[in-house]
Amino acid sequence: MDVSLTVWVLTVVGLSALIAVDFFIGRKPHEVSIKEAGIWTVVWIVLAVLFCVGLYVAEGGEPAGEFAAGYITEKSLSVDNLFVFVLIMAKFAVPTIYQQRVLMVGVLIALVMRAIFIAAGAALISAFSWVFFIFGAFLIWTAWKLVREARAEGQGHEDEAYEENRLLKMVERRFPSTPDYRGTKLLVVENGRRLITPMLVVMLAIGSTDLLFALDSIPAIFGLTDDPYIVFTANAFALMGLRQLYFLIGGLLKRLVHLSYGLSIILGFIGVKLVLHAFHEAGVHVPEISTPVSLGVICAVLVVTTATSLRASRKQAERESQAPRG
Repeated sequence: MDVSLTVWVLTVVGLSALIAVDFFIGRKPHEVSIKEAGIWTVVWIVLAVLFCVGLYVAEGGEPAGEFAAGYITEKSLSVDNLFVFVLIMAKFAVPTIYQQRVLMVGVLIALVMRAIFIAAGAALISAFSWVFFIFGAFLIWTAWKLVREARAEGQGHEDEAYEENRLLKMVERRFPSTPDYRGTKLLVVENGRRLITPMLVVMLAIGSTDLLFALDSIPAIFGLTDDPYIVFTANAFALMGLRQLYFLIGGLLKRLVHLSYGLSIILGFIGVKLVLHAFHEAGVHVPEISTPVSLGVICAVLVVTTATSLRASRKQAERESQAPRG
């Protein structure tokens, strides 16, 4: 898709305006109700659908289909990321009224990081077609790793806890911090000393986690489209509703017990698609997977995964309620 500089500028300005609106809505610390989260989640989804319709009218079915597949995939990966966000919030005991500010900053960090990754990925792909082999192999390996982690968690081999990375440990070791939160402040001065607050630490935790998430999501969407414009907009729309989605389905996350299996199938499927595309680019005659097939597979896997997850959770709840107490 040939996108002019003017369209790029207008898109970035438009998305920045939406982000500003989102930030304005959440600038005052407060507990987000289910109603508020639900309304804004619907608003962001409707905006993504309207953008997809606009692509269809302006460019045709292929770009619109690629955007839809990319958006759904990125949204699904974002939901899985919410599990880690829940663990981070619990680890650092973030007060409920400040959680939306943490998530908002986390989304901004994610957008910047993904924009950098998208630019780098697009440059590599345009210069070296064999990069598709690397992306494909990485996604297949990631899919296998997700299956192993899901099986380990299902067998109770892993505790559900967030482990701080080296960056956070270094920051906490070298910089003195306040024992508690000071509103939404990141730095404070007390008795002539500059101190960091737990708010800064938790934002670093979210930001460094976003970096790891981008390593999976960017190759995944490049497996569905190699158009940087579609890759960027699909990521942006998927991330902008993440904050509201966190509060809307926070209680539902624990019931999506098969989500990791579903995502592993999707990532593995896209990995195979990338490898086939790489062979095709190298002149080898192999079948290629079309965008409609990709979109159908992704949607089908998510529907089945959600249905089986809710069914398994319901049966587990019934067994626990029938178990003898005492």
